[in-house]
Amino acid sequence: MARTGSKTTTSSSKKKQTTPTPPPPTWDERLVDDVVSWRREIVGLVLFLLGVITLLALAGLTQAEWLVWWTKLLRQILGWGAFVVALVVAAAGIHLMLKRINHPYDIHPKQIIGGELLLFLLLAFSHLIGGRTLADALNGHGGGLVGWALSQPLVDFLGPFLAALVYLGLLAVAGMLILDVTWSDIIASLNVASQSLSSWADRIEADIPDEDDEPEGYVDVTVVRDLPETTPARTVVPAQLTAEPKPARQRRSKLLPSIDILEKGGTMGLSRSEVQWKTQRIEETLYDFGLPARVVEVRRGPAVTQFGVEPGYVERPGPDGEIKMQKVRVSQIAGLQRDLTLALEVSRLRIEAPVPGRSVVGIEVPNNEVSLVHLRDMIESPYFRELNSPLAVGLGTDVSGSAVVIDLAKLPHLLIAGTTGSGKSVLINAFITNLVFNNTPDKLKLVMIDPKKVEFMRFNGLPHLIGKVEVDADRAVGVLRWLTAEMDRRYELFSAVGARNLGGYNRKVGKGNGEQQPLPMIGVFIDELADLMHIYPGDVERSLCRLAQMARATGIHLVVATQRPSTDVITGLIKANFPARLSFAVASGTDSRVILDTVGADQLLGRGDMLFLAPDASGPKRIQGVFVSDGEIDRIVAHWHTVMPDHVPGEAPWEPLIAKYALLDETDTLLEAAVDLAKKHDNLSVSFLQRRLRLGYPRAARLMEHLYEMGLVEDPKSGGKTRRTLVDEDDNPLERLINGKENEPNLNES
Repeated sequence: MARTGSKTTTSSSKKKQTTPTPPPPTWDERLVDDVVSWRREIVGLVLFLLGVITLLALAGLTQAEWLVWWTKLLRQILGWGAFVVALVVAAAGIHLMLKRINHPYDIHPKQIIGGELLLFLLLAFSHLIGGRTLADALNGHGGGLVGWALSQPLVDFLGPFLAALVYLGLLAVAGMLILDVTWSDIIASLNVASQSLSSWADRIEADIPDEDDEPEGYVDVTVVRDLPETTPARTVVPAQLTAEPKPARQRRSKLLPSIDILEKGGTMGLSRSEVQWKTQRIEETLYDFGLPARVVEVRRGPAVTQFGVEPGYVERPGPDGEIKMQKVRVSQIAGLQRDLTLALEVSRLRIEAPVPGRSVVGIEVPNNEVSLVHLRDMIESPYFRELNSPLAVGLGTDVSGSAVVIDLAKLPHLLIAGTTGSGKSVLINAFITNLVFNNTPDKLKLVMIDPKKVEFMRFNGLPHLIGKVEVDADRAVGVLRWLTAEMDRRYELFSAVGARNLGGYNRKVGKGNGEQQPLPMIGVFIDELADLMHIYPGDVERSLCRLAQMARATGIHLVVATQRPSTDVITGLIKANFPARLSFAVASGTDSRVILDTVGADQLLGRGDMLFLAPDASGPKRIQGVFVSDGEIDRIVAHWHTVMPDHVPGEAPWEPLIAKYALLDETDTLLEAAVDLAKKHDNLSVSFLQRRLRLGYPRAARLMEHLYEMGLVEDPKSGGKTRRTLVDEDDNPLERLINGKENEPNLNES
């Protein structure tokens, strides 16, 4: 049996080895294969030749008998449209012949439908406008039989006017199909055109002074205003009634720079195909996890796009065992944040569940490319001009691409946090540029503290700036003390004229009450708070809190930034006095809770992506921050140097205060109190200083020696007796001592 099997196997292998190879294909077979593989190009060549020959025949350049019959038939059916059909046939032939080459264009079926609809409508129009009859159509005039069939019955039924309106509507539909445009794109374009016309009209209106008084009981805009939205779900921000009169629109000063000095922004947002792909992935991912939902709105922003998801219904058994339709819970969608991040192939993703004021869950997906938000776009925004405030600044654009504008006078102070490189300094530079672009130096003054020594130095020399940009932490504490003293001085001036705030004081002073002059607003910008809090925690916290509590009415407004939003930097007292807070990307959810009282800032993208918590808002709002280039800042600074060439920066008003505290630190912090006692009493003794200042004998004796060295008391008496004072109440010995030290030559310098 084994031998038989082996023989059988051997014989079969021999048969396989001796199987003849197939003969090579003949010339006819190769020709057939080539024709089959090139059939598309051959059909295209035939169509191209047919179209060209038809065009020549229609033009009367050939007199072949069969061509005459063919062209006569086309003219009767389509009229002048026969030329168009011949061109289309030739173009289709070229398209087929070039099928193997990557086309630089992409033709969709709806564009073909739109082209056919446009051709038929033009045929009907030509028959209707030319007043053609059926006999004319049979002779090939106008739109031929097709044009007559499409126009004459409709005109008989509706009349010429209504028929023309129908044709115009169909022409618009054909154009939208050909250009691949939707109604949302048309509405967005109309909004852009409306904004451009509004800005142009407002620029013209700005040249005409408005002399009309504002009526009583007006409606003021809110702190944050959005442009009208182009999505199906539209929200309206409620307006707030205020007690103060709305300032009338004033003519822009000729000293202010032109808008052309700023750069224009470009387009922003995702492409249509990318939006469709991400919409499909979101719906499919939610469905795979048993959560039916659909995307009902898309808001395209410069950095992120928000997909509004409407939860669906699922079948679940009720308490009685009956199957009922229950709505998907919002928390279930929010719990799939990581799964959606994986499905959409992005680095980070944020879910806002739900979106305030709308019945959707917002899934904010980063765009592949981030578009810059320029300052000019903010200033030209209609709501920027509607805000009509000298301290109005543009924050950026939200997830729908709408401009977000705030008024520093209503915040009244702003606290900013974010890691290094997230965009804090860029935003503060944009704020400063915005303010000096819209305010003259007599209306606004700036105080800048920059411990990093590199961010604000380019603003040195601005006529708006008080003194110079302070970069030393020791001097920064003196600046905060001067601001506190200036706030107290302004309150005394308000009390003298019976005013409640800076606006009321300037109005009363402007009417000629007394010799006082109007006071400017003061904007204080601190780029890094952590450095100051590390060196002088008590003095900085005390000064900041006092300014934040009381400085609003005096026109002093703070913008403070830090890269370390920890509890030892942003203390509870500081946080309580800064109701408006803004966070860029932070390192952890704990830092996000410190600055915003909620998580979310740890999921931001960086490079200007931020969350803004307004004082009257229920939750933070995501915004792509405004960007100002170095060239724009340099041009604005150069403009003010050109407009005010005679401006020479004077001595900072806080210099005497810094020198005073430096002297007290060198001697004794209670020296000023001891000088006040010497001015009020005729005799002093060491025991008297002990009782009044609550000191021990050694420190009181040293204070008495300082007073003697300053010439404020007579020579020492034996036995510690009292000494007669040598100073009057009107004298200021500390100031004389400070000036004397400033005038002393520096012996260390050669």
